[in-house]
Amino acid sequence: MPFLIFDCDGVLADTERNGHLPSFNRTFAEFGVPVEWNDEQYADKVRIGGGKERMKSLFTPEFVRANDLPAHEDGQRDVLARWHRRKTEIYTELVASGALPARPGIARIVGEAASAGWGLAVASTSAEASVRAVLEHAVGREAAAGFSVFAGDIVPRKKPAPDIYLLALRELGADPAEAVVIEDSANGFRAAEAAGLSTVVTVSAYTTEEDFSGAALVVSSLGDDDEPATVIDDPLGIQPGRQITLHDLSAILAAANRTEEN
Repeated sequence: MPFLIFDCDGVLADTERNGHLPSFNRTFAEFGVPVEWNDEQYADKVRIGGGKERMKSLFTPEFVRANDLPAHEDGQRDVLARWHRRKTEIYTELVASGALPARPGIARIVGEAASAGWGLAVASTSAEASVRAVLEHAVGREAAAGFSVFAGDIVPRKKPAPDIYLLALRELGADPAEAVVIEDSANGFRAAEAAGLSTVVTVSAYTTEEDFSGAALVVSSLGDDDEPATVIDDPLGIQPGRQITLHDLSAILAAANRTEEN
C-alpha cells in the first residue's frame, strides 16, 4: 500500500507567519519576557526545529541573568515547558478561529489518496495538539480521523534528523519506496531524504530561497482550481499540470524505484 506523509507547519497551512509567530510573541508578553520577534528575526528562528528549541535559543547567559531566569538546566526546562504549553494553547485557539486556511490542494489530494486506498499520515515535531488542530481545520474532522499522526517530543532528534520519519515508517509498516512526503523546508526535506523517502516540496513563506537539491519535485503549492501550482524544479520530468495529482505522486514513486533498481 502506498503512503502519503505530510509535514504540518507550512504544508497543511502556512502557519509560521500568521500562527506561530504571533503565538510566540503573545506568550512572551504574557510571561513578561522582553522579546518580540519581527518577521526577519523569525525567518531565522524557523531554521531551528521545534518550538521549545526556538524559545531556548533566547537563553544566552546574558539573557538569563537580565531576566532572572534559572541558570541550571532543570529550571530552564521547567520554564520552557510552561512557556511552550501556553504558546500551544494560544496557537490552537488561533487555528480554531479559522485564521489559518489550508494551503491550496491539501483537501483535494487527501480526498484523492483516501479514495485510492493510500495510507495517510502527518509527521511533525510540533506539539501534537497543534498538529491535530491544523489537520482537522485543513481537511475536516472526518478526513483527519483517517490519518496516523506522529508529532511532538516522541523522537530524540528533530528535523533535519530523520528520526520522526523513521518512526513513522516503522509504525506504519511502510517501506520508504512506498511513501511520498510533502514538505516545505530544507530541514524537513533533509529529514525525509535521510530516511530514504521521495519528497515533494511546496515552498512556504519563509522557505522560498532554501536549497532543495535532490527533491523529487518543487512547486509553489499542490494547486487548486483557483490557485494553480507553479513548478519550480522538476528533475524527474514528471511534468505536472496546474494541480499536483495522485497520478503525479505515483509517477514519482515509480521513478524513484527505477533509480534504486539501477
